[in-house]
Amino acid sequence: MSERISITTEPTAPPLGGLLAATDFSTGAQAAAQRAATLAQELGTPLTVLHVLQHDWMTELATWLGDPQPRQRILADARASLEAVVRALQAQHTVAVDAALVEGHPVRDIDGFARQCQARCVVLGASGRGGALLPLLGTTVERLLRKAAYPVLMVRQAPRRGYHRVLVAVDFSPWTESAVALVDTIAPRADVWLLHAYAVPFEEKLRFAGVDDETIERYRQHSRERALHGLHHLAQQRGWPSTRYQTVLHEGDAAPAIVDEAVQRECDLVVIGKHGTSAAEELLLGSVTKHALAQVPCDVLVSPLRTPA
Repeated sequence: MSERISITTEPTAPPLGGLLAATDFSTGAQAAAQRAATLAQELGTPLTVLHVLQHDWMTELATWLGDPQPRQRILADARASLEAVVRALQAQHTVAVDAALVEGHPVRDIDGFARQCQARCVVLGASGRGGALLPLLGTTVERLLRKAAYPVLMVRQAPRRGYHRVLVAVDFSPWTESAVALVDTIAPRADVWLLHAYAVPFEEKLRFAGVDDETIERYRQHSRERALHGLHHLAQQRGWPSTRYQTVLHEGDAAPAIVDEAVQRECDLVVIGKHGTSAAEELLLGSVTKHALAQVPCDVLVSPLRTPA
């Protein structure tokens, strides 16, 4: 008889500072758990797999049926499913895996668990049991990102290896440096493209004011040169050699540029800050970040951290 997996219901029991993979046992969540285990093995860090049973639904079911037995069966099924996930991960990866089963609210309890355990990163699948992709960003992924004080990795593809081709969206906001730094943690051996989308400041107003094309072109060239200098400066701060990264400048909107470049360069990961330069408060999720989460075909890593002012 196989040994029973120990499953905690206390958020302080698993090791601190590891990775946290939230699962609803869907196909998307399975890919996320596999990616989390791959990363945990590469980083030499423990992994906790968390499943949250929605308390309101469980309570309503018991009340409607007038019988607590279905609730106990659901708990037992969830525990068995969680054990199966852990066993599968341990069979394929050399990594310490803990499991936690919590009854509560998915967003609140994933966030609370991550904070209590000081998770280095929370890993989620891009779609849940309904199979919906992100137009339904308004559910668990987006709401968790609004609260997150830790990196969140949204997994779209089942992992075949560690990340090898990474696109980092750079807007020189306070979130940029932390996003670039995450590459060294999550994808230390990957080839990196640093992408910045720029525009001539107030170009429409300049043209309306009668500024000539030659002057506007000088402004455009100045914007490019300043952006290029900034990208190289970010890489140099990380100590990256010139062979580690390439710079990509795009004139125009950042959101479609991120998607196009990720596809064109066959990236397996896009890294982006939680907000952009126009973010008004930390409860908001930047529009470019939302677009990337919804549209890029690969995994997306969102950094919620900002450099001090």
